[in-house]
Amino acid sequence: MLFAIASLTDQVDGWVARRYGLITDFGKIADPIADKALIGAALVGLSLLGELPWWVTIVIAVREIGVTLLRFWVIRHGVIPASRGGKAKTMTQILAIVTYLLPLPDGALPVQWALMGLAVLLTVVTGADYVVRAVRLRAAARA
Repeated sequence: MLFAIASLTDQVDGWVARRYGLITDFGKIADPIADKALIGAALVGLSLLGELPWWVTIVIAVREIGVTLLRFWVIRHGVIPASRGGKAKTMTQILAIVTYLLPLPDGALPVQWALMGLAVLLTVVTGADYVVRAVRLRAAARA
């Protein structure tokens, strides 16, 4: 329940920031890090409990750490804001995690796996997109 509430407040915070033009460079960096911490803690917890295979947690964690490092690698050249794909990835991760946290019947396992599979796919694809965007940003700054 706490995870769902924290995720919801993050969504409301983002909506308020966009609605009222309260977007800052700090927020572009801090908000994704907060999202990664929240999701990472939930995934580690699910893996520790044996509810989720560790490889899923590791793939997602490696991507999230990598993207964070990429953001810092290019920060003096500009900020890489969250993409639509990155936002879809985060929402899919949240939905998948919520299905693991809810006391659902065993018949829901295919839905849980489908959502988590989609989350892993979006995680990998958007991770590659961030690499391309970071390289382009640095190249443009040097030119």
